[in-house]
Amino acid sequence: MKISIITATYNSAVTIAQCIASVNGQTYPNIEHIIVDGASNDNTTEIIKSMPNRVTQLISEPDNGIYDAMNKGISIATGDIIGTLNSDDFYTANDVIERIVSAFQLETVEGVYGDVCFVRPANLKKVVRYYSAALFKPAMLRFGFMPPHPGFYVRSKKYKELGLYKTDYRIAADYELLIRFLKVNKIKTQYLNFCVVTMRTGGDSTRNIKSNWILNREIVRGCRENGIYTNMIILSLKYMVKITGLLFPKRMKNQKKPYFIL
Repeated sequence: MKISIITATYNSAVTIAQCIASVNGQTYPNIEHIIVDGASNDNTTEIIKSMPNRVTQLISEPDNGIYDAMNKGISIATGDIIGTLNSDDFYTANDVIERIVSAFQLETVEGVYGDVCFVRPANLKKVVRYYSAALFKPAMLRFGFMPPHPGFYVRSKKYKELGLYKTDYRIAADYELLIRFLKVNKIKTQYLNFCVVTMRTGGDSTRNIKSNWILNREIVRGCRENGIYTNMIILSLKYMVKITGLLFPKRMKNQKKPYFIL
């Protein structure tokens, strides 16, 4: 079973080597790594070309943002399973892909999602936030809860059946896609109880108040476009859960019972 990993890059010279190295270190052999670069003006592409890697295709050209880049990668992917790995993220362990593929051995499984760890760029070994989807149910999407998108992998045929990312979303195209896949079309998924990806803090959806406002407006739009009612007041309830996770990341992670932190 072949797995395609899509990485979108733009001026990622500081982090791309670690991203590629984490793919190279995977114990699973049948990996296709596709990198779609938005015409970086630093030395991102030079670093990619200089490294021994599993990159099967490198595209470097102007695009319309990260979701457009992801769509390009998905469109040329040849794997049975597709997932994404951001250019400033890395796999938490070398057997992550092997464990993901193992879950897909069950033919009824169409998609899987696992947990994500957040670290600060200055200290990549200290987890400051643990994002678990252990309690996630599709009905929670209307309240602003989603399984972590970097931990989401799906059979490639589902993109052909259900569509790609909508590029007119600035931040929440991944949220809209998960609504479409998990809630509207009810693909059969399996939760993976481990941390799939380690992410640096400071992404577009968590950068500041303005970004969160845009994110929530797009979540409302995504829900309504898919026939699900929500509003900004309903979405505001999620921040109590988020605050708990930020204040007690270690205590929550050590709990034996599953938990859900955004």
